[in-house]
Amino acid sequence: MNLYFLMTALFMGLALIGALDAALTSWNLLPWFNGLRWLRVHMITLGAMTEALFGVLPLLVAIRANLPRPGFRWATWFTLNTGILTLLVGIPLMNPALMITGGTLVFVATLLLINQLRQMHPAGAAAAPSAAKEPGGRWFYVAGLSYFLVGIIVGTGLWLGWSDILHIKTPVEVHIHANNWGLMSLVFAGLIIDTYPRFAGRSLAWPRSLRPIFWLMTLGALGLVLGPWLKSNYFAVPGLIMHLTATIWLLLNVIRPLLGDEAMWRKPGIWHLTTAYLWILAPVMVAPLIILGVPGFPGAGIEQNAPQALIYGWVLQFGFALLPYFFSRAFRPQVPAGLGGSWLSLAAVHLGGVALWASIFSEPYQGLLHGLAYALWAVAILPIAWQMWQLARAGLAQLADSPAAMPAD
Repeated sequence: MNLYFLMTALFMGLALIGALDAALTSWNLLPWFNGLRWLRVHMITLGAMTEALFGVLPLLVAIRANLPRPGFRWATWFTLNTGILTLLVGIPLMNPALMITGGTLVFVATLLLINQLRQMHPAGAAAAPSAAKEPGGRWFYVAGLSYFLVGIIVGTGLWLGWSDILHIKTPVEVHIHANNWGLMSLVFAGLIIDTYPRFAGRSLAWPRSLRPIFWLMTLGALGLVLGPWLKSNYFAVPGLIMHLTATIWLLLNVIRPLLGDEAMWRKPGIWHLTTAYLWILAPVMVAPLIILGVPGFPGAGIEQNAPQALIYGWVLQFGFALLPYFFSRAFRPQVPAGLGGSWLSLAAVHLGGVALWASIFSEPYQGLLHGLAYALWAVAILPIAWQMWQLARAGLAQLADSPAAMPAD
């Protein structure tokens, strides 16, 4: 039984509670819970998604590299979860000792995972020719986790004065960019590369494009981190162009082979996976207006709220598609797995993003629309969290007969 998946289900439930809390707070029904904005985001990023990634990445790399199923590493699991729980206590309390301790533990756990993935070389070109010739998910995972190390250092030091020592001009943006454009973007790309042949039943459109996509995305993320670090658009703008080029190229790889496949597009999972990336474009489209300082444009409101829409609209929605897929393969290996999601979750998550962006530009109705966004996101999370808990419960009921890891195809 993979304990990372159980923790993922737990944090998904907490993310649901956090979204409900945000809605009630915005409507002044629970005003005493104000100030938990970043904790809610970390329930998704540091909680549900990080737990899932730590649990699934070694398994996917082993399958692609034709290696034996990796054993469960208790040291990594214990270090990661102790660090996450310490941070989730330290963040709302703004306790320096807890944040340093938690950040250090998560940093160490990430190093352990990177080291494990780096050692998982393909078992020979003859046994795994695709892994030998083209960059598989492992390249993207190691690069993304390396950016996570940067995000951990900067994030841990936000309230501890490390920004001055490291000469970081806008540390919050560096933290967000390292985790979103670095960790999440690269790891998500790797997950698509490694899982697409299984859930789609075919190859990506242009497998040879994976190498340039990797380098464009990796160097683009570097530019997007150095931009706010040095407060220079000479890094941020080229980084953004490279990153978006790689992202669009990857999405075309996904969509082109599915054109004309009506059966695939009648399932909400593929819509979750592809349309989630629309929420990357929203902040990109308004970024030039913020940089130019257009009068009357709510730049401060966008900088404060856009990360929320990015996390719920992109990161969490990507999880809506793939988390149930991984849970199904782990807990019900005898049943063919498909992408997760429902038409309700698809509609609610997008309407929530629209409501949040509308709240930025509609000051008289800001509280109402802000609360509506989180209420819709809570509705979107509910069927996914229920599906994941049902799969986990089925796996626990068959614990004696179930393997402790995802089966190889």
